[in-house]
Amino acid sequence: MIRAYKFLMRPTVGQAQALGEMLRDHCSLYNGALQERRDAYRHPSRTSVRYGMQSAQLKEIRAFDPERQGRWSFSSQQATLRRLDKAFVAFFRRVKSGETPGYPRFRGVSWFDTVEFPKDGDGCRWDATPHDPVTRVRLQGVGHVKVHQHRPVVGRVKTVSVKREGRKWFVVLTAEQDQPEPLPPTGIMVGIDLGIANFLADSNGGFVPNPRHGRSNADRLEAAQQSLSNFPRVRRDKRTANHRRAVEKVAKLHGKVRRQRLDHAHKTALTLVREHDFIAHENLTIHTMLRTAEPRPDLDQPGAFLPNGAAAKTGLNRSIQDAGWGVFLTILASKAESAGREVIAVDPRNTSRQCPQCGHTSADNRTTQAQFHCVACGHHAHADTVGAVNVLRAGLVRREAQPA
Repeated sequence: MIRAYKFLMRPTVGQAQALGEMLRDHCSLYNGALQERRDAYRHPSRTSVRYGMQSAQLKEIRAFDPERQGRWSFSSQQATLRRLDKAFVAFFRRVKSGETPGYPRFRGVSWFDTVEFPKDGDGCRWDATPHDPVTRVRLQGVGHVKVHQHRPVVGRVKTVSVKREGRKWFVVLTAEQDQPEPLPPTGIMVGIDLGIANFLADSNGGFVPNPRHGRSNADRLEAAQQSLSNFPRVRRDKRTANHRRAVEKVAKLHGKVRRQRLDHAHKTALTLVREHDFIAHENLTIHTMLRTAEPRPDLDQPGAFLPNGAAAKTGLNRSIQDAGWGVFLTILASKAESAGREVIAVDPRNTSRQCPQCGHTSADNRTTQAQFHCVACGHHAHADTVGAVNVLRAGLVRREAQPA
């Protein structure tokens, strides 16, 4: 199995400058390759440029520009070209399937923040000074950069990536590992119902509160964004010192919220995996849940619109995004695979409307957001707990139906 590790790097002033130049030159290579594809297709011959053709030009590009493109790893530049090729493959796939295609765009220097080295030892070397107690990663054109390795890396390192987040630099590793020993069985099964009032409710009657990290930091984010909006939209190299500080403050606050949300998702998923052998959850299509309310034209007054609940839907969408269900379910699946646990996603339809006692399904059973009262048998319970119980039952049915 493949596992990722992310460590903070501590470059010197000169190394940080070299890392910034590396991102700049890879961004220039990406944009140049994109421009070549655009120009070739706009030509009357409608020529299609592929990755292989652009990769074959790298040798000439490096020889023509040794001070910039020639400084960096050949394989990392191939990875950048492959990154562009993947963007085009995804674009054509969306065109064929009838989705909104989204043509690949040029990247600004501030939006190009990752360089990948496809193989450890080719242009980079993880733990390049094993005799030294301080871990270092060697990057071609940069040197040996100190790394704050807060946990051991298990397995053989496959790829190495350098990522910039604000003023911080990180190294991201992927390591190939043997399948770890599964956790000892607990004999406990659980169904979970994700929500807004509570982050999740389980079929055993437990609840995990929703931390609402985005809402708790909303006032500071709003103040920082309002301060940033006072500056004109100009290129990065034309920003004043105060403008740059305002940008960094907004980015820092967003990064804090992202890390808080990720930390909560990891801890919640780890608790579930350690305590349960089988976990069932709703198969949520979050991107469809986040659709905006459609306008309702007033037929009696041309140009006017009727109330459509857009404000309430916007608030609900913001709460769903703040909860981070998608990130949590991805982390839960990964941890369950490592621990030898079973996770099954089930159809969420009517899970909060069906009575777990008599099986009666009706929208009238859920009298409020939190209360469930069956109109057939009179069963009372918390609505989220009822949903979790039904999710568990559906998960067990689906597991039994799966071929051995």
